[in-house]
Amino acid sequence: MPHGTEPSGNREDRGGTARSCASGGGEQSGQSSEREEGQERLRRRLAAIRHTVIVLSGKGGVGKTTVAVNLAAAATQAGLAVGLLDVDIHGPSVPTMLGIVGARVTAEEDGLAPVRLGRLKVMSIGFLLGGRNEAVIWRGPMKMKAIEQFLRDVAWGELDLLVVDAPPGTGDEPLSVCQLLGHPDGAVIVTTPQEVALAAVRRSITFCRRLELPVLGVVENMSGFVCPGCGLVTEVFGAGAGEAMAREMGVPFLGRIPMHPGISASCDAGAAISAGGDMPAVAEAFERVAAPLIALARNPATAQAQGVAMSGSHGTLLIAIPLDGSELASHFGHCASFSLVEADPGSRKIVGRHDVPAPEHQPGLLPRWLGERGVRVVIARDMGQRAKESLSELGIEVLVGAPSDAPEELARAWLAGTLTAGVNTCDH
Repeated sequence: MPHGTEPSGNREDRGGTARSCASGGGEQSGQSSEREEGQERLRRRLAAIRHTVIVLSGKGGVGKTTVAVNLAAAATQAGLAVGLLDVDIHGPSVPTMLGIVGARVTAEEDGLAPVRLGRLKVMSIGFLLGGRNEAVIWRGPMKMKAIEQFLRDVAWGELDLLVVDAPPGTGDEPLSVCQLLGHPDGAVIVTTPQEVALAAVRRSITFCRRLELPVLGVVENMSGFVCPGCGLVTEVFGAGAGEAMAREMGVPFLGRIPMHPGISASCDAGAAISAGGDMPAVAEAFERVAAPLIALARNPATAQAQGVAMSGSHGTLLIAIPLDGSELASHFGHCASFSLVEADPGSRKIVGRHDVPAPEHQPGLLPRWLGERGVRVVIARDMGQRAKESLSELGIEVLVGAPSDAPEELARAWLAGTLTAGVNTCDH
């Protein structure tokens, strides 16, 4: 695994032209064979990893790695086989936060052995550097190569979940890991309540959409300060901005993580935050954020019912159909439940269906509730104009006046382009 400054071998070889002419055919054939073998090894590694989640942030300093480490720790404590991959090439901090600075990877017959911390397997460029002060001075292609080696040559084995801690922004490393993984389950995006962070997160959501990477949800970190003495929460940076932004962008909101002096101490000491520690409010917040992702790793169908946005996963989308019992509800705003039908627009096939109870009726709640679950289409019989406008603002397509067919039949007709809008009798 390369480290340090970019090797001089990348510089132009002025005498290489004649040599390449003499032996170019054989060299090209050998390089092609080596690339194919590498791609096959990468496919085998990824095939053993059931679910992959990438933790992103639009800017630095929002606590992204803290969230990634504690999500991985919570999943491990829940009994899952978990890997944590740190692809922050220039600022690897996962080893510090897990208390394994100075650990070294070892070579096995099947590849490089990740550093083990109980059931958790960890890989970071920090394990390959000569010292804590060593700088990695690489251009994009070198970083891409290192990330590919982390996935291809590390003996991850069978994993329920791989959590990838990406560096801030939308540059080389997040792009590389998304391309190499092919179809990650989605991204968790970390923000703080300040507008400068929220603006960057909006760009991260756009990045995900352009790559067809589902946004599993937004986490608002540093959301209020918890007094270690009395437990009182003070909204230092304001509250609710992350949730409002998620609603505005039509993505789920996973929860808020408050500030606490013990978080910094735990990170510096290399200790994950646990429910049995002295920060119960913080531990509970991490548990709430991690719960849908743990459900995803255990059972994608359960995760969808709990609100993890599977819309867009592997090119699928989520269609919501309001029901009364097993029938199409007479009015969108007063339905008893929703049938969430996952469909593949490419093949025009139904992938799955999950019925979930509707939330308690509150004016204006349903559009936001559906948006948080990743719904992209609503098929209903009657709907008020205000609800239609709210859904449209969230980027959700609406079709009203639908016939009383089964949810799967309605979804298939919409996919085939044969479902047309009928009469909407609602006048409010």
